[in-house]
Amino acid sequence: MKISATIITCNEEENIREACESLAWADEIIVVDSGSTDKTIEIAESLGARVIRRQWAGFSDQKQFAAEQAVHDWIFSLDADERVSEELRAAISDLRKNSDKEVADGYRVARRSYYQGRWIRGGGWYPDWQLRLYKKARGHWGPRLIHESVKMDSDARVGKLPGDILHNTGKDSAYHHRMIGERYAPLAAQQMLEDGRRTTPLKIAVAAPTAFVSSYILKGGFRDGLAGLSIASFAAHHAFLKHLMLWEKQQAAK
Repeated sequence: MKISATIITCNEEENIREACESLAWADEIIVVDSGSTDKTIEIAESLGARVIRRQWAGFSDQKQFAAEQAVHDWIFSLDADERVSEELRAAISDLRKNSDKEVADGYRVARRSYYQGRWIRGGGWYPDWQLRLYKKARGHWGPRLIHESVKMDSDARVGKLPGDILHNTGKDSAYHHRMIGERYAPLAAQQMLEDGRRTTPLKIAVAAPTAFVSSYILKGGFRDGLAGLSIASFAAHHAFLKHLMLWEKQQAAK
């Protein structure tokens, strides 16, 4: 069971070393870089990664391209700000040792995020199952603008692996706020529009409080202290903004 690990990057010199080091067990590491001007490429190559330069084409497209460049049949996808935990590494090692036995076509892995000085337990951020290990002939990255994920064939078998992908957000609240306004909300609004979803003034009004209650209370964000409050508040801001932007797109189309 040979595994190709893939990472997409752009100016990730602060993250790429630890990401590659946590993938040292893989049979190859492929980094698809979209124009880094820092030392990302130099660091990745020094750790044995095969770096491919490619113009940015969107998250899903970039990750699918990376998978298509892989030599091996199995793909493990990791973001630059993520790490493979020791427990997950051991689970993958056990899977490879027993690859002669029946295995699934893809595996979901829990992702645990480190935010504002603590590992998050609630708010919808954990376990946050992600399908990251899969046979490239049986799965592909769907054409999504945001929250991209691997779509497996309808008859594919999907299992779960113990251990976590460790996600270190590593950014302050100003960065979080800026990314919602500049990336996540605009992309979410465009995706909603393309999916045929529509909003109304009433939906705009209730989007934020609904998102806050869901994150902070229903999904246990209150257990994470100030970090949980921040996550719920940003979730509310994101929900309001994406619906407002969708409304603006609807009005512009009339």
